Amino acid sequence: MKAIRYFSLALLSLALWSCNDDDSSTANIVRPVNLRVEIENSVDIDGRIDVTVTAGFANYYGITIEGLEEPVSLRSDNGEFTYVFGESGTYAIRSRAYASFEYYIEQVDSVTVTVTSSGGGGGGGTGIPTTGYTTPLTYPGYTLSWSDEFDGTSLSSDWTHEIGTGQNGWGNQELQYYRPENTEVRDGYLIISAKEEVFGGRNYTSSRIVTNGNQSFKYGRIDIRAAMPEGQGLWPALWMLGDSFNTVGWPQCGEIDIMEMVGGPGPNRGDEYCFGTAHWDNNGTKADFGGSIRSSSGKLSQEFHVYSVIWDENAITWYFDDTQFHQIDIRPAALSEFKEPQFFIFNVAVGGIWPGSPDQSTVFPQQMVVDYVRVFQ
Repeated sequence: MKAIRYFSLALLSLALWSCNDDDSSTANIVRPVNLRVEIENSVDIDGRIDVTVTAGFANYYGITIEGLEEPVSLRSDNGEFTYVFGESGTYAIRSRAYASFEYYIEQVDSVTVTVTSSGGGGGGGTGIPTTGYTTPLTYPGYTLSWSDEFDGTSLSSDWTHEIGTGQNGWGNQELQYYRPENTEVRDGYLIISAKEEVFGGRNYTSSRIVTNGNQSFKYGRIDIRAAMPEGQGLWPALWMLGDSFNTVGWPQCGEIDIMEMVGGPGPNRGDEYCFGTAHWDNNGTKADFGGSIRSSSGKLSQEFHVYSVIWDENAITWYFDDTQFHQIDIRPAALSEFKEPQFFIFNVAVGGIWPGSPDQSTVFPQQMVVDYVRVFQ
């Protein structure tokens, strides 16, 4: 069931005009006309709205959603937008059709959204799954040496934020700006949200947290219980880098990807696939060795799964819900990077070399929800 609302009134501003209409740089601009906004409140998809903006002589379109803690601005070449609200309420939708940045027509409408459920997946809105795989607090022959159960209302002092866009999108041509505001700790969970919003010169925001300088580990069993986001262009990761990263760089420091998900359709990839990979330096050349497993229960957003590695002086072995799916022998001298301590990195990237960019099928916001991380040695 969908409630479709068509708005053609409440037109606040027909155009913004140059201070000098005779300026030769703007004299030939054709200004948009006949603005029309359609807002579809999809009550069968909790908290979601679809907005379509059309106008004559428009080169691109934008909407700003007001009434949130911070306004969210979206841009589209075809005038089609999707947004998923996390809380019920009445929000203002400011729609614009642009001839150029300076010349546009604008309309403001309101929409009332009802969010009724809190379950149903880690991706889209603020739902947190209520089901999924779990692992014990003890294992024979191991001692729990460190854990974070994400109790309380903020990150512990073991974590710090990496902020900004990094070098070349953190080396992967990623599209997001990482900021602390996209991290939340509540109800026993760490929640990292990826949003479609303009900030710091980027069209997306997210978070990236690390234990660098605070907690690092060499060998043991690592369990991370988490629910993933979903959709084309989403790239969540739970991974590790060697403590030597700041001195020798990458890949000389070594990297253990406990899990990565590459959102969207494609052969041997998508919202239901978990990847585990090791990266290292092989005589001056980047080397990597990875494997993957497909969840038999569907998308990784639909319930919690436990992503694990068992790492010792001989091998690194990857597990998905205690099912082994990959292993690397680290005894050769060329893999000496994996004989040294590594720290954790949790992040949700948007876009990048591997997943590609989001498209019209991608629904924002998206979330990675982490229940716990535990290290047994």
